[in-house]
Parts: sequence; structure tokens; C-alpha cells
Amino acid sequence: MERRIGAGEQHVVVMLRRTRAARRFSLRVSRIDGRVTLTMPARASEREALRFAEDQIGWIRGRLAGLAPPDTVGPGASVPVFGVPRLVVAGTGRQIELAPDRIVVPGDPAAAGRRVAAFLKVAARDRLAEACDRHAAALGLGYAGLRLRDTRSRWGSCSAAGELMFSWRLAMAPPGVLDYVAAHEVAHLAEMNHSPAFWAVVARLVPGHAAQRAWLRANGARLQAIRFGG
Repeated sequence: MERRIGAGEQHVVVMLRRTRAARRFSLRVSRIDGRVTLTMPARASEREALRFAEDQIGWIRGRLAGLAPPDTVGPGASVPVFGVPRLVVAGTGRQIELAPDRIVVPGDPAAAGRRVAAFLKVAARDRLAEACDRHAAALGLGYAGLRLRDTRSRWGSCSAAGELMFSWRLAMAPPGVLDYVAAHEVAHLAEMNHSPAFWAVVARLVPGHAAQRAWLRANGARLQAIRFGG
């Protein structure tokens, strides 16, 4: 549920989130898209929750003001592809061309962001399918399917049925990071938890994976913040 707090044009939109696990009211401002989430106990009063948010509106506005404007992909902008920054430039022909330092995008410049996103989705699917097949074969296991989404809270997941899901934005990360995320989710086919046994499987598939995890923690929000147009 969305609610507004504050007056006039300076109002702030707050997303209410009820959860049984919550014991008190809490606020979170996303570094990715500026969404303000007010978490509240399942049986708490909405009026009291909104009063709590109103009391914190100065803090909320301060956090929103401190957010960097999102990078928008288009001609003249830079976008990472496989971990390498590439300058988006206009081109001719029908297909996107990937060069060492640039990505050449034909067609209407206004649609360049959407075309780059489409390119990244295909690249992500190809690389993730290869990585998942390789890691699953190493474990002697199979998986039910592979889907791509534009997720905000996680880079990948594995369902109880063995279906793997990944963020297509992994195509912007270095190849080793993409490979680690693929291995992480494939490892859940063997261990549906985050126990020491699970991490032992991940280490078997990707020795030295701590560096890839650290890169994602340090840079993941930046990848999530990139905008590709409507």
C-alpha cells in the first residue's frame, strides 16, 4: 500500500509493509530507486505508523536529497558490459556491435537505452545458461529451467522445484561475478540452505569466491541504479 506523508508538493510517498516478524516501526530509503518503505508489525495501527513516518520526515528528505541521480543509458553515456565500461555511440546497420571501449547502437538514438537493455538480456541468458550447465554437470545434477528478471532484492534464486532465476543486470558485472552467482544458485540444487555444507559446494565450484562476493556487495547497487529508458 502506498500512502503520502508531508504537505503539498513536498509530500513523500511511503510504501507500507506489514510483517509478522516486525516488532516495531522502521523506515528504509532505497539507494537504488529512492523508494521509502515503512515496515510495521502485522497488527499495528496504520495511523500510528504514519504518525511515526511523519515524525521522521526530515530524516527521509535528507536521505532522498543525498541520493545520486541515476545513470541513464543513451548516446554519450557509459555502461558496463561484462565489467568493462563502454561508451554508447550511434551507429548504422541493424545489430548492436560491441567494441573494446564502446557499444555501437544503430537506430533511433531515443531508443538506444532500450536496445542496450535487450542486448544485455540476451548476453546474460547465454552466459548464465553456459555457467549453470557447467556447474550443474560438475555436481551431477540438473535444473528445471532458467528465467531472467530485473530484480531489486537479489541477484539470483533457486526454487524448491529446481528453477533458477537471475537478474539480467549480471551481464554488466565482470564475468567472474556472473559465474559466481550462477554457481551459488546451482549449489542450492544440492543444499537448499546457507549452511557450511552449502558454502563448501560453492567453494568447490568457484574456489576463491569471496572476491566475487565482495565485488557484488561493493558495486551491486550501482548496477541496479542504471536506467535504460521506458
